[in-house]
Amino acid sequence: MVNFLFSGPENAEAMLLFAHGAGAPMDNPWMNEIARGLGERGIRTARFEFAYMASRRTSEGRKAVPRADTVKPEFMAAIAALPTPGPCLVIGGKSMGGRVASMAAEELYQQQAIAGLICFGYPFHPPDKPEQLRTAHLKDLTVPTLICQGTRDPFGTSEDVPGYTLSPAIALHWLEDGDHDFRPRKPSGLSFRDNLNSAMDKAAEWIKTAIPV
Repeated sequence: MVNFLFSGPENAEAMLLFAHGAGAPMDNPWMNEIARGLGERGIRTARFEFAYMASRRTSEGRKAVPRADTVKPEFMAAIAALPTPGPCLVIGGKSMGGRVASMAAEELYQQQAIAGLICFGYPFHPPDKPEQLRTAHLKDLTVPTLICQGTRDPFGTSEDVPGYTLSPAIALHWLEDGDHDFRPRKPSGLSFRDNLNSAMDKAAEWIKTAIPV
């Protein structure tokens, strides 16, 4: 059984199935803020937790973070368990959640089950290990994809990512001086709120372009 946390208008024309990152639950402040902001922009979100994270809410306690590929079946199960999402379903997530979604996206897109993929802070490689790229499956994607990424994200910076071989179906939206959560440094003169709004504006606009006419 998949427990969903829904946000945004019930009559929205588009829904984002939104998976959490490796270390924080579906209702952490960052996820709450993105879900709230997308709702204000007319996008409904459905959040869920992978089993290792959900277990932390029970007597089972904390479990180790599994490899991303091992939880792909859980993402597919969440897709199957979703109530009718309306005319447009996009999948994605924060960090690891976005990576898992990207592993499932092409199959789902070919089945015409989804309209697109959105990743917030894609983990192109582990921090300080730029040689361990996680991009092999991104080279041949045909599913329309948006990646919102901080320019100084330790999982993939604006200096490194343009040099990777990525599918032309992938669009990148950079958050200036943002870290993995899009938070800029004070000397930049930029604000966290500005970067969050930029990411949410772009994501909502992009999703709406995917809605079938």
